[in-house]
Amino acid sequence: MLGTGPSSLYAHIVNKDDIDDLLIGRLFAEVVLPEPDSEIWRDQLLGVYTQIRDLYLKYPGVSRAALAMVSTNLDTLRVGEGILAILLAGGIEPKTAGWARDAMSLYVSAYALEQSLVQQRRRHQDQEWVLSHEELLDRFTALPAEQFPHTRRHATELISGTGPDRFRFALGLLVNNLLPAAGRSDAGVESA
Repeated sequence: MLGTGPSSLYAHIVNKDDIDDLLIGRLFAEVVLPEPDSEIWRDQLLGVYTQIRDLYLKYPGVSRAALAMVSTNLDTLRVGEGILAILLAGGIEPKTAGWARDAMSLYVSAYALEQSLVQQRRRHQDQEWVLSHEELLDRFTALPAEQFPHTRRHATELISGTGPDRFRFALGLLVNNLLPAAGRSDAGVESA
Protein backbone atom coordinates (compact mmCIF):
# COMPACT_ATOMS: atom_id res chain seq x y z
CA MET A 1 0.00 0.00 0.00
CA LEU A 2 2.88 2.39 0.73
CA GLY A 3 4.89 1.22 -2.27
CA THR A 4 8.13 0.61 -0.42
CA GLY A 5 10.16 -2.19 1.12
CA PRO A 6 11.18 -2.85 4.74
CA SER A 7 14.70 -1.43 4.48
CA SER A 8 13.58 1.91 3.05
CA LEU A 9 10.77 2.14 5.62
CA TYR A 10 13.22 1.91 8.52
CA ALA A 11 15.08 4.93 7.16
CA HIS A 12 11.94 7.10 7.47
CA ILE A 13 10.03 5.81 10.47
CA VAL A 14 10.78 5.45 14.14
CA ASN A 15 7.99 3.13 15.32
CA LYS A 16 4.66 1.50 14.49
CA ASP A 17 2.80 4.77 15.11
CA ASP A 18 4.74 6.30 12.23
CA ILE A 19 3.66 3.44 9.96
CA ASP A 20 0.05 3.88 11.05
CA ASP A 21 0.28 7.61 10.36
CA LEU A 22 1.65 6.92 6.86
CA LEU A 23 -1.06 4.34 6.11
CA ILE A 24 -3.88 6.62 7.21
CA GLY A 25 -2.34 9.51 5.28
CA ARG A 26 -2.12 7.35 2.17
CA LEU A 27 -5.81 6.52 2.43
CA PHE A 28 -6.82 10.10 3.14
CA ALA A 29 -4.93 11.26 0.03
CA GLU A 30 -7.80 9.65 -1.91
CA VAL A 31 -10.55 11.65 -0.15
CA VAL A 32 -12.11 14.26 -2.42
CA LEU A 33 -13.18 17.36 -0.51
CA PRO A 34 -15.97 19.56 -1.81
CA GLU A 35 -15.87 23.35 -1.78
CA PRO A 36 -17.70 24.17 1.48
CA ASP A 37 -21.26 25.30 0.81
CA SER A 38 -23.46 26.75 3.55
CA GLU A 39 -26.59 25.44 1.81
CA ILE A 40 -25.59 21.76 1.62
CA TRP A 41 -22.93 21.43 4.32
CA ARG A 42 -24.68 18.53 6.03
CA ASP A 43 -24.76 16.51 2.81
CA GLN A 44 -21.12 17.40 2.23
CA LEU A 45 -20.15 16.05 5.66
CA LEU A 46 -22.00 12.82 5.02
CA GLY A 47 -20.27 12.52 1.66
CA VAL A 48 -16.77 13.01 3.08
CA TYR A 49 -17.34 10.61 5.96
CA THR A 50 -18.84 8.04 3.60
CA GLN A 51 -15.64 8.20 1.54
CA ILE A 52 -13.57 7.68 4.69
CA ARG A 53 -15.76 4.75 5.75
CA ASP A 54 -15.41 3.13 2.35
CA LEU A 55 -11.61 3.49 2.41
CA TYR A 56 -11.44 1.96 5.89
CA LEU A 57 -13.63 -0.93 4.75
CA LYS A 58 -11.43 -1.45 1.68
CA TYR A 59 -8.38 -1.83 3.95
CA PRO A 60 -9.62 -3.61 7.10
CA GLY A 61 -7.67 -2.85 10.22
CA VAL A 62 -6.56 0.66 9.27
CA SER A 63 -9.49 2.07 11.21
CA ARG A 64 -8.04 0.48 14.36
CA ALA A 65 -4.91 2.58 13.89
CA ALA A 66 -7.02 5.70 13.37
CA LEU A 67 -8.71 5.12 16.73
CA ALA A 68 -5.41 5.04 18.58
CA MET A 69 -3.59 8.09 17.27
CA VAL A 70 -3.67 11.74 16.36
CA SER A 71 -2.24 11.93 12.88
CA THR A 72 0.23 14.59 11.81
CA ASN A 73 0.35 13.41 8.19
CA LEU A 74 -0.36 16.29 5.79
CA ASP A 75 -2.97 14.33 3.81
CA THR A 76 -4.82 13.44 7.00
CA LEU A 77 -4.59 17.03 8.22
CA ARG A 78 -5.90 18.20 4.81
CA VAL A 79 -9.04 16.11 5.26
CA GLY A 80 -9.47 17.35 8.84
CA GLU A 81 -9.12 20.92 7.59
CA GLY A 82 -11.70 20.26 4.87
CA ILE A 83 -14.19 18.83 7.36
CA LEU A 84 -13.62 21.81 9.67
CA ALA A 85 -14.17 24.19 6.74
CA ILE A 86 -17.48 22.49 5.91
CA LEU A 87 -18.65 22.75 9.53
CA LEU A 88 -17.64 26.41 9.76
CA ALA A 89 -19.40 27.13 6.45
CA GLY A 90 -22.51 25.67 8.07
CA GLY A 91 -22.27 28.28 10.83
CA ILE A 92 -21.06 25.90 13.51
CA GLU A 93 -18.99 27.54 16.26
CA PRO A 94 -15.28 26.56 16.12
CA LYS A 95 -15.25 24.63 19.42
CA THR A 96 -18.42 22.75 18.53
CA ALA A 97 -17.05 22.09 15.04
CA GLY A 98 -13.87 20.61 16.48
CA TRP A 99 -15.69 18.40 18.93
CA ALA A 100 -18.22 17.31 16.29
CA ARG A 101 -15.40 16.45 13.88
CA ASP A 102 -13.79 14.31 16.59
CA ALA A 103 -17.08 12.55 17.41
CA MET A 104 -17.91 11.82 13.77
CA SER A 105 -14.37 10.61 13.05
CA LEU A 106 -14.52 8.35 16.09
CA TYR A 107 -17.86 6.92 14.99
CA VAL A 108 -16.66 6.25 11.42
CA SER A 109 -13.49 4.53 12.67
CA ALA A 110 -15.43 2.41 15.17
CA TYR A 111 -18.05 1.48 12.56
CA ALA A 112 -15.37 0.38 10.10
CA LEU A 113 -13.49 -1.55 12.78
CA GLU A 114 -16.64 -3.40 13.80
CA GLN A 115 -17.40 -4.26 10.17
CA SER A 116 -13.86 -5.56 9.62
CA LEU A 117 -14.06 -7.70 12.77
CA VAL A 118 -17.38 -9.18 11.65
CA GLN A 119 -15.95 -10.01 8.22
CA GLN A 120 -12.87 -11.55 9.80
CA ARG A 121 -14.96 -13.79 12.05
CA ARG A 122 -17.20 -14.84 9.18
CA ARG A 123 -14.13 -16.16 7.34
CA HIS A 124 -13.30 -18.45 10.27
CA GLN A 125 -15.78 -21.32 10.27
CA ASP A 126 -15.13 -22.11 13.93
CA GLN A 127 -16.39 -18.69 15.03
CA GLU A 128 -20.10 -18.49 14.39
CA TRP A 129 -21.03 -15.66 16.74
CA VAL A 130 -22.22 -13.56 13.81
CA LEU A 131 -25.92 -14.36 13.56
CA SER A 132 -28.20 -13.98 10.57
CA HIS A 133 -31.20 -11.69 10.81
CA GLU A 134 -33.45 -14.73 11.11
CA GLU A 135 -31.43 -16.26 13.95
CA LEU A 136 -31.31 -12.97 15.82
CA LEU A 137 -35.05 -12.44 15.34
CA ASP A 138 -35.70 -15.95 16.64
CA ARG A 139 -33.56 -15.33 19.72
CA PHE A 140 -35.16 -11.96 20.50
CA THR A 141 -38.72 -13.24 20.09
CA ALA A 142 -37.93 -16.27 22.27
CA LEU A 143 -36.88 -14.12 25.23
CA PRO A 144 -39.10 -14.28 28.34
CA ALA A 145 -41.95 -11.82 27.80
CA GLU A 146 -42.05 -10.65 31.42
CA GLN A 147 -38.38 -9.61 31.37
CA PHE A 148 -38.05 -8.38 27.78
CA PRO A 149 -41.48 -7.15 26.64
CA HIS A 150 -40.14 -4.34 24.45
CA THR A 151 -37.37 -6.35 22.82
CA ARG A 152 -39.83 -9.14 21.95
CA ARG A 153 -42.52 -6.77 20.68
CA HIS A 154 -40.15 -4.69 18.55
CA ALA A 155 -37.60 -7.34 17.54
CA THR A 156 -38.19 -6.80 13.82
CA GLU A 157 -37.57 -3.07 14.11
CA LEU A 158 -34.52 -3.54 16.35
CA ILE A 159 -32.69 -5.65 13.77
CA SER A 160 -33.93 -3.85 10.65
CA GLY A 161 -31.74 -2.11 8.12
CA THR A 162 -28.38 -2.79 6.58
CA GLY A 163 -25.00 -1.68 7.87
CA PRO A 164 -24.96 1.27 5.44
CA ASP A 165 -28.52 2.21 6.50
CA ARG A 166 -27.47 2.29 10.13
CA PHE A 167 -24.28 4.19 9.25
CA ARG A 168 -26.26 6.96 7.51
CA PHE A 169 -28.73 7.04 10.41
CA ALA A 170 -26.07 7.37 13.15
CA LEU A 171 -23.98 9.91 11.27
CA GLY A 172 -27.20 11.76 10.43
CA LEU A 173 -28.03 11.97 14.14
CA LEU A 174 -24.72 13.70 14.76
CA VAL A 175 -24.81 15.98 11.72
CA ASN A 176 -28.48 16.95 11.93
CA ASN A 177 -28.19 17.99 15.56
CA LEU A 178 -25.47 20.52 14.77
CA LEU A 179 -27.10 23.92 14.70
CA PRO A 180 -25.53 27.11 13.41
CA ALA A 181 -24.56 29.45 16.25
CA ALA A 182 -27.30 31.96 15.43
CA GLY A 183 -29.96 29.23 15.51
CA ARG A 184 -29.04 27.72 18.87
CA SER A 185 -31.20 28.47 21.86
CA ASP A 186 -28.45 27.26 24.19
CA ALA A 187 -25.53 29.09 22.54
CA GLY A 188 -22.70 29.41 25.00
CA VAL A 189 -24.22 26.94 27.48
CA GLU A 190 -22.37 23.70 28.12
CA SER A 191 -23.88 20.70 29.82
CA ALA A 192 -22.12 17.99 31.81
